[in-house]
Amino acid sequence: MILIISENHERTTNEVIRWLISLEKKFIRVHEDEVFVIKTKDRRIYVESERNCFFIDEITSVWYRRGGLRFLRKKYDDDAVDIYMNEHQHWLENYVRNYLENKKHINKESNYHINKLIVLDTAKEIGFDIPEYFLAENTENVKLNKTIIKPIAGNGILKFEDSHGFMYTSIVDKKEKEDFFTTFFQQKIEKDFEIRSFYLNRKVWSMAIFSQNDDQTKVDYRRYNKVKPNRNVPYNLPKDIEEKIIVLMDKLDLTSGSLDFIKSDDKFYFLEVNAVGQFGNVSFYCNYGLDYEIATSL
Repeated sequence: MILIISENHERTTNEVIRWLISLEKKFIRVHEDEVFVIKTKDRRIYVESERNCFFIDEITSVWYRRGGLRFLRKKYDDDAVDIYMNEHQHWLENYVRNYLENKKHINKESNYHINKLIVLDTAKEIGFDIPEYFLAENTENVKLNKTIIKPIAGNGILKFEDSHGFMYTSIVDKKEKEDFFTTFFQQKIEKDFEIRSFYLNRKVWSMAIFSQNDDQTKVDYRRYNKVKPNRNVPYNLPKDIEEKIIVLMDKLDLTSGSLDFIKSDDKFYFLEVNAVGQFGNVSFYCNYGLDYEIATSL
């Protein structure tokens, strides 16, 4: 039985599930709003929600896409008993998660949210070319129009009551008079084009994104121009770059993820890796069939 942990309306998950149905493989999909209770029967552990119920020893492989396993915590009137039982429940939940993560898996809930600063330090140690970066609380030593700013955290989406906001990469073009929260600055690289690579189980599929000729997408291709989209084509990274990707992903203990690069002259600048990043566009534009690759890997 295949266990898929994802968000309710995640499109990539739906595409992989279509392949699993076609391949006649049994699966369970866990949504982010499900809450499970841990139970036992005949000395076997099973988890149950209003939507799903399964014995954990029936699971043969796990795909952690997004979201996570949530468990119901029982409350007790006596404070001392409640503290004790809360710890008791914590370790039981921890065991279930650990048991499932030790199955054949594509990524894990426990380590998908990786630290961008640690990733960049690790990539530099491996030998990737990295645009110079630093943290600062003001723009005193920032070179205007030659430096970009981007979030330290991977998720650049702000959710308000009636709207959403997106944190895009931006060029620093003026000095700020006051200090601010510690911020990530990076050297602006003049690019030939960008590259989005998808990694799965030591294999790499890449796509070149020609975003540099459009003022709307030249700094951050995620500012999609839907009227005149960027040209996207299949691309083969040099062998030594792909080998470094494998080393990096092994060090980060990731079996899958999306990586971003900039091609500038004869250099490939590594930018970041996102364990749960989108790869549907890479699969679609390049006809890679990555949904099928994931389904058969599971």
